[in-house]
Amino acid sequence: MANTNLPRRIIKETQRLLSEPAPGISASPSEDNMRYFNVMILGPTQSPYEAVRNQMCLVLGRICLDILKDKWSPALQNRTVLLSIQALLSAPNPDDPLSENIAKHWKMNEAEAVETGKKNLYLQC
Repeated sequence: MANTNLPRRIIKETQRLLSEPAPGISASPSEDNMRYFNVMILGPTQSPYEAVRNQMCLVLGRICLDILKDKWSPALQNRTVLLSIQALLSAPNPDDPLSENIAKHWKMNEAEAVETGKKNLYLQC
């Protein structure tokens, strides 16, 4: 895990993620590239994804989340983004989807879409 050519902000945020993990979230940098994080987010309680382990790769900009679009600020940190993703599991917004097909599925049959989502929430770096 070489730190060469990385901005200090990435190094500092990575250290904070590792030393002060958010509840229900773990994130560690990829061995090959410290700009990519392997993430595990536990589904929030009282959500369709409660107790589901969601594994993904943190690649900013590939999630329809307002803080990554028009509400983004340099003050936001990776920790904030991960907590926002966890919150999104509690309240999906099919009216602002990343995938139109998934949004249509959600609107037509939410229970089936939730089951499909539980099976497919694994994206690795």
